Amino acid sequence: MELILLPVISAALFAIFGKKLNQWVAFALSAIPLIFLISLVNSHTNPGWTTIWDTTWLSVNFRFTLGYDGFTGLMLFLTNILVPVILLAGVRNDENKTKITALALLMQGALNGVFMAKDGLMFYIFWELALIPIYFITLSMKHKDAFKITLRFFIYTFVGSLAMLASLMYIVLNKTNLSFAYQDMLNATYSLNEAILIGGGFLIAFLVKIPIIPFHSWQADTYTESPSAGSMLLSGIMLKMGLYGLMRWFMPLFPESLDFYRPWIMAFAVAGIIYGAIIALRQNDMKRMIAFSSLSHVALITAGIISGNKTGFSGASLQMFVHGVNAVGLFLMVEIIESKLGTRNLDQLGGLAKTNRLFTISFVIIALGAAAVPFTNGFPGEFLLLKSVFEVKPVLAVLSGLTIILCAAYMLRMLQFSLFGEGKVEIGNLAIHQSLALFIVIAMVIAIGFFPQFILDFVNEDLEQVFSSIELKGALA
Repeated sequence: MELILLPVISAALFAIFGKKLNQWVAFALSAIPLIFLISLVNSHTNPGWTTIWDTTWLSVNFRFTLGYDGFTGLMLFLTNILVPVILLAGVRNDENKTKITALALLMQGALNGVFMAKDGLMFYIFWELALIPIYFITLSMKHKDAFKITLRFFIYTFVGSLAMLASLMYIVLNKTNLSFAYQDMLNATYSLNEAILIGGGFLIAFLVKIPIIPFHSWQADTYTESPSAGSMLLSGIMLKMGLYGLMRWFMPLFPESLDFYRPWIMAFAVAGIIYGAIIALRQNDMKRMIAFSSLSHVALITAGIISGNKTGFSGASLQMFVHGVNAVGLFLMVEIIESKLGTRNLDQLGGLAKTNRLFTISFVIIALGAAAVPFTNGFPGEFLLLKSVFEVKPVLAVLSGLTIILCAAYMLRMLQFSLFGEGKVEIGNLAIHQSLALFIVIAMVIAIGFFPQFILDFVNEDLEQVFSSIELKGALA
């Protein structure tokens, strides 16, 4: 419960005293939940999603239930490591600094709630609560179409949420005797048509959040024009809500529908892999390039999940963490460039490598991680995901593998045009808080590249439990 309450209290403190506080205070407040998370990890000795908080909320059937296992723990570590990094160096010192910091802390609590919720109603409530702060963060964008871009994002996500709510209500009214408990929902039985229709409600909510073609049209503008903190929260953490939802909720609850949905989702995912990468190649705006790169990478994670094998589950869990680290790292590099030079357009950059060696090394390492170069964090998960797709459809795996070539092309293009060539501008020295944020990101890029098995061992026993619940319904071979 501390993982939810502490960020909310911190958000309130920043909302009241924010003008007197700096990024170091925000960093410290957002990092405190890590202490309680480590204690939670140490107390989790048996595999399986263990209930850690359960109390009556509205009635005996409407309960406030939270759970923990390795998969949840991985998402909690992602959230509670990246939010401090974002608050340390990703919030620009302008008139919106206090507001964005308080909203990011509030979102940290809501995200922790999404990943811990072990009750359908609690999952939905935290899912909606996470939308409120990011809505106001994105609305802070300095763009003439700020309201239009934010409204499109809101409509997409809100309609997806309503579809999930409709499915939840059908389940509790017809299948679980008014219980939202995860286990009761898991034990419910559905006809094929029911699984397709009810599961479809959950699926829409998750695919919008990821996003996957054709639910993606809100993503590029929102990622590009949002304040950098908003872009990092959206790409680094919030989209993982959709991927987590696929693995924790959709597939275990409605495995009967997988044969119906799998061909469509796989096709759209592979299309997204190629489409996102090709469009990224054509961008001069670095934030827009990273936005389309994210679209391509999460499409591969989705393909691995929906392939329905253990390799895909392992690769997806690893790559969800890795993508969060790399996306935040890349947006952080762009934020540093834009805040110092007033531009993020490749046509106006060049020669930055001559002016700051630390910045150059950091940028190269993070970009190589995003491009999945061996012995960086991006390689192991991407390899497992491609293998999982190959086990289902070799042709789609070959097409998905184009991401390796295309990602290398647009990442190297971004490095070439910004760091090398004729010097046009100087980046100058980095502040201490910026250097520390980059150090945390780079440490994870390198450490995960050499020791990916640490994360896989952390989640695999609990993923086995999730996978078994799907197999029990006879949906997987």
